[in-house]
This record gives sequence, C-alpha cells and structure tokens, in this order.
Amino acid sequence: MVNLVSFKLASILSMLGLLAACAAPVTQHRDYTAFKNSKPRSVLLLPPINETSDVRATYGVLSQMTEPVAEAGYYVVPVAVMDETFKQNGLTAPADIQDVAPSKLREIFGADAALYSTVKQYGSVYQVLDTKTVVEASAKLVDLRTGDILWEGRGRANGEEVGTDVNISVGLVGALVQAAVKQIAHSLTDKSHDVAKLASERLLHAGPPDGLLYGPRSPKFGTD
Repeated sequence: MVNLVSFKLASILSMLGLLAACAAPVTQHRDYTAFKNSKPRSVLLLPPINETSDVRATYGVLSQMTEPVAEAGYYVVPVAVMDETFKQNGLTAPADIQDVAPSKLREIFGADAALYSTVKQYGSVYQVLDTKTVVEASAKLVDLRTGDILWEGRGRANGEEVGTDVNISVGLVGALVQAAVKQIAHSLTDKSHDVAKLASERLLHAGPPDGLLYGPRSPKFGTD
C-alpha cells in the first residue's frame, strides 16, 4: 500500500515537473553562422515598405534607424545620400527600391550589407475609451555580396512606454471625453515619431540571443 502511494506521488511530481518545464519561457538562440562569415562593416538602410495607412510611416521609422545600427558598431551610409541617389535614378517607392539587385546596391553605394524593412503598424489605434500610438516594424539584413540573409528581427512599441500616451482614472463620461480629446490630439501631432525611436531600438538592438552582432566599430566587437 505504501509502495502504491509512493508510486502515485512520484507520478504526480513527475507530471508537475513536466508541466513546469513546458510552461517555462524558452530562449531561442539565433543561428549567426552566415552573419559571422559575412563580417559586414557598412550598412545601407533602405526605405521601409509601408503596410499602414499613414503616409509618414516610411520616413518616420527610417529616420530612427541610423542611431541603433551605428551604435551597434557599423558605418551607416547617410540616409540623405541614399535617398537623393535613388531619386536621381527615378526611384522613390520603397518597394521599387527594395527590388534593386543586391549586387547593384553594392556597386552604387559600396556597402557590405543592406537593411530591408517593413512598417507593420504606425500611428493611432482608436478604441471606444482610449487611443494608443503604436509602431511595429520588421527587418532583415542582407549581404550585398552574396544575397544571403544574415539576420531578421521585429520590434514594437507604444506611446505609454515613451510617455506620449497618458491614461488617467476617470468615470465613464470622463473616459469618453478623454478619448475624444486624445483622438483630436493624435490627429494633429505625429507622436508616432517618438514611439518609432523605441520600436527601432528594440528592432535593431545589438547582442545575442536575437539582436544584431556587434560591428567592428563597437568596443564589444567579437564578444558575441
């Protein structure tokens, strides 16, 4: 009888341990083999494809991408130079620019890699009792010498995290008024630009397990 109880107890403990293991968050480590073999030193930022209804999304996010990539340790081709070069060649749509062959981009700009990105969400999300500013983008780093994808990532942020959205506890009528005021304010100002900074930092942060590898200009180069 004692052995039977002990067996049942052991079985229950084993099941609980298994459930706990399943519930624990799993850290996925990215395969950096291609990235390490490529050893890029310079990066060309291409205008993000805009999948939102806000026409400011492409350049709102692009303007915030240079800093995190440069801080990761890479030389970034000046965005103004990139933009003017494409305009001089009749290319203004991000989708058309991203369709240019990697070898051609390498020939024109001399960069080792290019960042291809897409804005998934940019601007105000209207709800009955609230309005939030959300920016979300995805990106991939491509070797312009081989066409290989070296890294892929995604970043998201909202206005509450950067202080552009503030919620105050009020009654139902007050909440409706507050929501109406916030909708007007969001339509008159581009708060998304500030939120895009945090989203870009999250998207393009450096270091494992899922960020960009540190570039040759970073003091942490070679440590990841």
